Amino acid sequence: MSDIKRIDGRTAPQLRPISFTRHWLDNAEGSVLVSFGKTRVLCVASFTPGVPRWLVGSGKGWVTSEYAMLPRSTHTRSDRESVKGKLGGRTQEISRLIGRSLRSVVDMKALGENTIVLDCDVLQADGGTRTAAITGAYVALSDAISWAMKQGHISGASPLRDSVAAVSVGIINGTPMMDLCYEEDVTAETDMNIVCTGDGKFIEVQGTAEGKPFDRALLNELLNLGSQGCQQLAQLQRDALAQ
Repeated sequence: MSDIKRIDGRTAPQLRPISFTRHWLDNAEGSVLVSFGKTRVLCVASFTPGVPRWLVGSGKGWVTSEYAMLPRSTHTRSDRESVKGKLGGRTQEISRLIGRSLRSVVDMKALGENTIVLDCDVLQADGGTRTAAITGAYVALSDAISWAMKQGHISGASPLRDSVAAVSVGIINGTPMMDLCYEEDVTAETDMNIVCTGDGKFIEVQGTAEGKPFDRALLNELLNLGSQGCQQLAQLQRDALAQ
């Protein structure tokens, strides 16, 4: 499998070049420009004291997310959803996925009655925007929590229990491949997004057979491949946060 060359020259189990540029915005408590190859997503974490009304008095905090694609993040311009007056189903689904993924590694009691909103804006899309958003949002979230602890908004241990990263995998011409670019994504026989914690536990698996159904053996291959990719991304996140 590793000898197969892809359209961008990678081997089947190889990630695209990954980079994290932290503190990309001056005003945000946490921000990072994350690149998965040509896919670039700006992830911004905003820390606010207080919680939604339904959490007031609970002693628990809240982490949520909003996802959007800029009009020229793709080959042709798309209208802003704010102009249309409603969010598309895909936008809502990805926003919820990012929020669920990040909440899974946050101790809400330790966060206290504070809210962190993660805005993930796709500047350029070349496949894997949701996985890049989750992976980058964790880095922004970590920086925002570090800021809040230094400012005294959070006392005690860090609310972060683990890291979280995500990667796409798929079957291309019968071969399992990792971190699909757009051209691979649109031709994939099976497309899957895998979200894992830093210690290798699964948070969410989204998989669809676009053409031929896949069997348990292929599912296991994809899960193993995605898990390996998430572990590589977790190490890259640690390296970025250590700088």
